Amino acid sequence: MLSCAQSRWPPRLVTVPGLHGSDGAHWQSWLERQFARSLRVEQDDWDAPDLAVWSRSLAQLLARERGPFLLAAHSFGCLVTAYALQQGLLSADVAGVLFVAPASPEKFRFAGPFEPRRLSVPSILIGSETDPWMSLDGAQRLSQQLGSAFVNLGDAGHINTAAGFGPWPRAKYFVDTLVHCEAPRRLRDEDDAAGADDSDAGVAHTNTIEARLKYA
Repeated sequence: MLSCAQSRWPPRLVTVPGLHGSDGAHWQSWLERQFARSLRVEQDDWDAPDLAVWSRSLAQLLARERGPFLLAAHSFGCLVTAYALQQGLLSADVAGVLFVAPASPEKFRFAGPFEPRRLSVPSILIGSETDPWMSLDGAQRLSQQLGSAFVNLGDAGHINTAAGFGPWPRAKYFVDTLVHCEAPRRLRDEDDAAGADDSDAGVAHTNTIEARLKYA
C-alpha cells in the first residue's frame, strides 16, 4: 500500500474569502499561518461578487499548483467553492472542503444562479445561530443539499473578525478532521482496493466525519 508521503499527503490548504476579502486579523489569515505552503485565491474585484468569475479565479489558482488541496471557504466564498465543484471547474485534486458561515444564495442571486447539489468530495459546513447572512435553518438545509457534515457554532455572528474570530483553533481542528478522515479512503483508492459505489461511500464518509465532530 502507498504511504501518505508517496501519495503527496497531507493536502495543501487553500482559503477562499468572501465579499470584500478577509483582512489580516481574520481566521482565514490565521489559518493560513498554521499550514505550510498555504494558498489564497485572489479576485480582481473583491467588491463585485460573481459566481462564474470568482470560480474561474479559484480554478486557475489550483491549475497552477500541485495538489491535493483542502479548501477553507467563508461567506460568499462558500458559494463560489461549491459552484466551482458542481460545474466541474476544479480539475485539480480537491481532498475536502470546510464551509464556514456560507452566505445565503438568495442574497446573492444577482451574482449568478446557484443550485446546491451533493458534492463529490467530503465537506464540513459550520453555521451560526446569529448570522445575518444565513439563518441556522438555511445553513443546515444547505449542508444537507451539499452532503456536508454540519456543525452549529451557536451565537457566532458571521464567524468573521467583527464577531471575534481571529485566531480560531477549532478551524484547524475542522481542517485536520477532513484530512484525517479522508486519508484512509485515499490510500485505499490508490491501492485499487474494491469499495462501495460513490453514493454509498459519500454517505459513509459523512457519517465518519460527523462521528469525529461529536467530540470536538
